[in-house]
Amino acid sequence: MSNTTIYDTNFNFPGQKNVYKGKVRAVYTLENDMLLMVATDRLSAFDVVMPKGIPYKGQILNQIATKMMASTEDIVPNWLTATPDPNVAMGVACVPFKAEMVIRGYMSGHASREYKAGRRILCGVPMPEGMKENDKFPNPIITPATKAEMGDHDEDISKEDIIKKDIVSAEDYAILEKYTYALFERGTEIADERGLILVDTKYEFGKTKAGKIVLIDEIHTPDSSRYFYREGYQLRQDNDEPQKQLSKEFVRQWLIANDFQGLEGQTVPEMTDAYIESVSERYIELYEHITGEPFVKADTTHIHDRINRNVLSYLESL
Repeated sequence: MSNTTIYDTNFNFPGQKNVYKGKVRAVYTLENDMLLMVATDRLSAFDVVMPKGIPYKGQILNQIATKMMASTEDIVPNWLTATPDPNVAMGVACVPFKAEMVIRGYMSGHASREYKAGRRILCGVPMPEGMKENDKFPNPIITPATKAEMGDHDEDISKEDIIKKDIVSAEDYAILEKYTYALFERGTEIADERGLILVDTKYEFGKTKAGKIVLIDEIHTPDSSRYFYREGYQLRQDNDEPQKQLSKEFVRQWLIANDFQGLEGQTVPEMTDAYIESVSERYIELYEHITGEPFVKADTTHIHDRINRNVLSYLESL
């Protein structure tokens, strides 16, 4: 299976200046203000990278993000200029803002855990009384998080503190806020066309050398977003039943069932070939639901060679 997944990257592309390896992506900075992002098949949950890769996961995330960037570029500018390989995105190098814009249309996940703990203010934003898990907020709320360094948890922060601590200027934050609402509205429309509800998501932004704010990283993928199936949503709410989700929540639930939540002293349960295959199939199902298109598997026989060849060919064509 190691030949058919990309778990680690050790590329050396022409004009390469440095490389940063995140939990799932490897980001290569090239000369001429170019950035190259390789989406690996690593799987992260509870801020822990699982020991084995998931076939096609990187391709799936990269291609969903690419399609979603294309379907929102009329309302928000983004960093992307090319996808020379199914696992690779290339674009303009940016300085990322050290805050993630998390937006929630429904009280789910982290928001519902805070609510159940009796808190009614999340990141400085009030949450109405009388709500239950997975209820729709009267209006979407933005609950930012500070971007963690590798291995640390992202932390909630209010808009006021972001500006007061000079993490983002008031002028720039106003643009991030406007873009976040616009992207969530468009994402909600796209999801609705697929019979889905976009529950919550996060957006990351950066600033180009020329000072332009652009959308970066992934967008509306099952790793960065939570989706519910629209059909039966209200019936499940009325009956106090869990919602049918389309996200990597199924991986978290499997880990919890196997006594793992990323806490000290806990061991990642064994991922058998059969389990890995089932996760891969689930990600393909997510892709097809979210995009409304059949997934075409790329040739993964020699995935590192393929990526290297495709990137070199693209760079030579510039």
